[in-house]
Amino acid sequence: MAAPRLVVELTIGGEDVTTLMAIARWRTEPASRVERARMLLAYRDEPSFFAVGRLLGVHHQTVQRCIERAAALGPLAALDDSARSGKMATITPEAKAWLVSLACQKAKDFGYPHELWTTRLLARHAREHGPAAGHECLAKLVQGTVCKILDAHAVKPHRIRYYLERRDPEFEEKMAHVLCIYREVEILKEANVPSDAVAIISYDVKPGMQAIGSTAPDLPPKPDVHAAFARDHDYKRHCTLSLLAGIDLVTGKVHALVKDRHRSCEFIEFLQLLDSAYPASTAIKIILGNHSAHTSKGSCPCP
Repeated sequence: MAAPRLVVELTIGGEDVTTLMAIARWRTEPASRVERARMLLAYRDEPSFFAVGRLLGVHHQTVQRCIERAAALGPLAALDDSARSGKMATITPEAKAWLVSLACQKAKDFGYPHELWTTRLLARHAREHGPAAGHECLAKLVQGTVCKILDAHAVKPHRIRYYLERRDPEFEEKMAHVLCIYREVEILKEANVPSDAVAIISYDVKPGMQAIGSTAPDLPPKPDVHAAFARDHDYKRHCTLSLLAGIDLVTGKVHALVKDRHRSCEFIEFLQLLDSAYPASTAIKIILGNHSAHTSKGSCPCP
């Protein structure tokens, strides 16, 4: 007589299901975590070790161990390997904190020609100066250990992430005003308001555009010989131009102006272009940046 099938009661909450589904789709997650997430989701749909094993191409005992760990520790905790004994750590927590603090400073502050740390340079600096700072355990520090310590603290001293410093004290008020205008665009589109009632223009400038021309005529395609147009690799530089453009967020129409420079007089000419493109009864709202050409005495009183 066959033994009854072993079924482990496993309850997975809604938030855990969402997290497991995301992990199962991630390409950057470790393969072991992705495989275990798929096991838990498959077992949730069909609570059978053999069925899940056949579906995912793994042994049923592997599925059973994963399910039992999830039932004991929780679905998300079961995705990671259990801690193993291994060798006792020789680098003290104080030494790790000193190394991380060192990584949070620039290498050039310590007399190196590098602006930022590399893990190899950081390991060498720790070997040379760590014992003098009271951390003898860093005397034989290698690059791989540095990488592990920094990864554990989510520190990447070799990378630069750009940010925007808030210099305008009225930033919050201006941001709210711009967001309200974009919300107004959505309301106008939903209400099917006539396009001549209001025009909301999002304006920007692309300066320094290279104007180049070819030095030889393009060659046309030839059937079964050249599939595309052929263009000589050599070119001639003419000048640089500025593109002043604005898109009507309600209708999608683009208003553009190409000029040699971007000054107050060019911006006024663009405003006049907008004014002539709409009826006199149309209210025109423009979203633009804080460029000095936009706030000059000549541009502000422009109709």
